[in-house]
Amino acid sequence: MSAFTILEEYRSKYESLVNWFMYSELAVGAPEDLYRAAFHLIKAGGKRFRPMIVLSTARMLGGEQAETRALPLASAVEILHNFTLIHDDIMDNDDFRRGVPTTHKIWGVSFAILAGDLDYALAYKSLLMSKKYGLQQERILRAVEILTEATIKVSQGQAYDMRFEKEQSVDYNDYLEMIYLKTGALIEASAKLGAVAAVDEPSLIEKLGNYGKFVGIAFQIRDDILGIYGDPSKTGKPVYSDLKRSKKTLLLLYAYQHADGRDKEILEKILNRQRLGEEEYGEAADIIKRTGAYEYAQSLANKLAENAVRILNDITAVDEKAKEALRELAEFSVKREK
Repeated sequence: MSAFTILEEYRSKYESLVNWFMYSELAVGAPEDLYRAAFHLIKAGGKRFRPMIVLSTARMLGGEQAETRALPLASAVEILHNFTLIHDDIMDNDDFRRGVPTTHKIWGVSFAILAGDLDYALAYKSLLMSKKYGLQQERILRAVEILTEATIKVSQGQAYDMRFEKEQSVDYNDYLEMIYLKTGALIEASAKLGAVAAVDEPSLIEKLGNYGKFVGIAFQIRDDILGIYGDPSKTGKPVYSDLKRSKKTLLLLYAYQHADGRDKEILEKILNRQRLGEEEYGEAADIIKRTGAYEYAQSLANKLAENAVRILNDITAVDEKAKEALRELAEFSVKREK
């Protein structure tokens, strides 16, 4: 992260600010165990990149006053993201996230669903609280529209992801649309919300949304790469982890469509969830490179990040340092090692 010093400065600063808001304004209620469950994963950590985008975008376009108005919006995005994680963990029956037991493993499935529902409601409560922080009524309405649209897309993306798990033949272009819906849409919304706190210019708000969309998809593609080729000491995941989980990633789907002969047979075994030996997983990783899937994925991620930076370069900033933090985030999304 040393090459991204401004990004880390802003991420750390905004993590503290958003945590303060969430814990002081939203995390206390009755019954206590429901609120503990709702904030369990939030307290466990996380990168806080989504609220960082909200606040950096607001500051870039409108300075410190816009940043203040954007704080409840940043909180809303993080809490809504947490809602999706709780429900994802239930659907995937995952035992751990962020180094702690998942919500449903501690409180049970029914109570975890309820905790997720509370998070969903608190996200909208947070949006509405932005009036206390100086955001005008019509802009609050626009913020509600943006977050609602993103939530619909996330649900659609999760449905496609679940459908793809049952289908062997998935086109990698369909996969790209899925990761936009599931991952990119909320990051797109984060940039839009930050812009709404600063300006009343629909075209500029949409432009910043495209920045978030490009960064979100690039971030997920890089995640796919690290899931196969990442250093386990940095990612915290076993070598070839996504192949061992038979995860349908952009790389595996692209490689399968471009492979033939024995190469295709090995990839097909992974898609069919057959257990392979360590050497065969290594061979599959080599096949993915031979088909050009690795190069295709990294090149696509790089292009998306470049598009995001190009959008920023065309925007006149009130705060140049905040703009640089967003530029570094776009670059980080495709260069990160964990």
